[in-house]
Amino acid sequence: MGFGGMFKKLTVFAVMVTIMATSVAAQPKPGCQSHCGNIGIPYPFGTRNGCYISSDFFINCNTSFNPPKAFLSDTEIEVLNISLDDGHLRVQYDKSIGYDCYDSSGPTSQGSSFFGHRKFSISYSRNKFTAIGCDTIAYFWGFYMLSNYSSGCLTVCNNVSDVINGSCSGIGCCQTAIPRGLQAYFFDFSSSRNHSSVLTFNPCSYVFIVEDGAYTFSTSDLSNLDFNKREYPLILDWTIGDQTCEEAKMDPKNYACKQNSACIDPESGPGYLCKCNHGFQGNPYLSIGCQDINECETLKPCNESGTCHNTLGSYNCSCPEGFEGDGRKNGTGCSPQPHRENFPILVVALGIGLSIGLLFLIFGVGWLYRTLQKRKYIKIKQKLFERNGGLLFQKKTSSNEGRLDKAELFSSKELEIATDQYNENRILGCGGQGMVYKGMLSDGRIVAVKKSKDCKRRTEVPLLVYEFIPNGTLSHLIHDQNEEYPRSWDIRLRIAAEVASAISYLHSSASIPIYHRDIKSSNILLDEKFRAKVSDFGTSRSISIDQTHLTTQVLGTFGYLDPEYFQSSQFTEKSDVYSFGVVIVELLTGKKAISTFGSQEKRGLVSYFMSSMEENHLLDIVDVEIGKDSQKDEVIAVSQLAKRCLNLDGRYRPTMKEVAMEIERLRTRQGDCIHTHQLKQAEVIARKSIESWDFTSFSTEHYPNCSITSTSESDVHPLML
Repeated sequence: MGFGGMFKKLTVFAVMVTIMATSVAAQPKPGCQSHCGNIGIPYPFGTRNGCYISSDFFINCNTSFNPPKAFLSDTEIEVLNISLDDGHLRVQYDKSIGYDCYDSSGPTSQGSSFFGHRKFSISYSRNKFTAIGCDTIAYFWGFYMLSNYSSGCLTVCNNVSDVINGSCSGIGCCQTAIPRGLQAYFFDFSSSRNHSSVLTFNPCSYVFIVEDGAYTFSTSDLSNLDFNKREYPLILDWTIGDQTCEEAKMDPKNYACKQNSACIDPESGPGYLCKCNHGFQGNPYLSIGCQDINECETLKPCNESGTCHNTLGSYNCSCPEGFEGDGRKNGTGCSPQPHRENFPILVVALGIGLSIGLLFLIFGVGWLYRTLQKRKYIKIKQKLFERNGGLLFQKKTSSNEGRLDKAELFSSKELEIATDQYNENRILGCGGQGMVYKGMLSDGRIVAVKKSKDCKRRTEVPLLVYEFIPNGTLSHLIHDQNEEYPRSWDIRLRIAAEVASAISYLHSSASIPIYHRDIKSSNILLDEKFRAKVSDFGTSRSISIDQTHLTTQVLGTFGYLDPEYFQSSQFTEKSDVYSFGVVIVELLTGKKAISTFGSQEKRGLVSYFMSSMEENHLLDIVDVEIGKDSQKDEVIAVSQLAKRCLNLDGRYRPTMKEVAMEIERLRTRQGDCIHTHQLKQAEVIARKSIESWDFTSFSTEHYPNCSITSTSESDVHPLML
């Protein structure tokens, strides 16, 4: 038989084994339905009570279709394929595409699609968030690891000729990844030009999450009014329970992995999967477990001179008596054994001596290596200490220079003990630069320790130790339903004045001007007397006095981001003014910068506020706790100030110094009382239309406890106000 014929024969055997393993792995529980139409239903899934491992794995086989269709539990999610090997479900949903249509008079129809399942998450590695349109900002809101999550992408084009078939890189079509552990989501849209320049060839925007590779963009999709009626597949990740493998093995009665199988902790999230060990096949979740594969019968792996012996999970090919070598077809083959004489005793003794000497040499080299590594580690720690300014810090502390009389140096060991080895239960919050842990020093002081994301084993980046601030953030004060928090108008106006004064100091009074770049209510801390302190300078930048802006990659928080900065990537001091304007509106209305409830227009707080001002409905949206007649003029005055801060053209926004002076004047009530009809209306400058935008993606994450702490209130440094 020639080599080609042998290769074909081996290929056929391999295919036979694959088919047999697949059919065995798709086995249902004994006595249960094995298929629904063309879909195999392997255990732990099942079509009736007693056939599935839990109610989450119930498959509703709807026989009203021909052939019957399988649906997941009591949902409208159709199951296309169930994979035991990698824990994936291929599904589709007839309402999976969200849409937003326009005509010359404006939006004519809008759609928002919702998808979710209580147990199975949407695969982050095998799906893509996709948007189609020529004037479209599409994003989705979802639940990620028990937290809220939003992400999206931007797609623009001016003519059909700009678009390339098959390309989804931001011109007519854009795609972005989704987070790991996403369990539910719904879509939303916005546009910069209300489709005014693209109505003729792109009347609708579409958004959907689809299996990676299952959708190919076509220019005809831009004008297809029925595109939302299409159905595309997506992949769900499923696991057993919510325990890790180690935890599940401690409960043998409910442990799902049966005989000759292994437990796997997937990357998709909580729970575990089972897989047959190498050399075994079957359904690892059934009581009979995985069965040994008899490779001698299925593969015929030995050559003509070798004898095959099947073993549990494997096999071997032995050579005939008097021969040695490997009898497998792809092995070295069997060859006659050479004539051997007994080794002399001297040779055996020499071998033993050499072995003992080699062991001593290995132990000696290992001891020397550990000693050298320990010395190297000590030198590296000293270099890192010096590089990060440790010697200068020690000198200033000992000499009481630089207002560091109350600062202290802590060893990494002290901070590990204080935070219980950085236990997850000690996490206070998180930021763009690292995690914040609550700790207790040896003298009983409560502190917050900020650990950088770039912090390695040898502490290449210093850790920061702050005083623990008890009253959380301004976001908690405004939005949390806690009756103990004071929310009077005087408190809110005082907080606004303190924050404005701090930012004004950064811009105008510091020796080197500083742009904060991430001003938001969750970055404003409140001490025990509810005094405001601006925090989280992880993205802040200092500039020279002759500079007017920074050109950087767009960073910040969606809802607080200056639109000019988002378009031009140029951050100015007026960008901080815009973000502060959003904080003022939060103080006035008690609403979040981005809301997932209410009508479409209420999801962006700034646009909602500005439209209410233009329509003279301001007092309808003011928080009921401050909407009193006695302070009506002050509320309107502060609202007008916020409107100026939120001007789309940064040139017409006030400086932070002007904002701080205006708020302080209102607080002290100096001069004549300002009446509504005397307030000067801020000039609204329309943003120039943009001929073409570059593709961009944006993503924000919302954590329930993302507050960080600042330094002691006594001996306050201006940057920590």
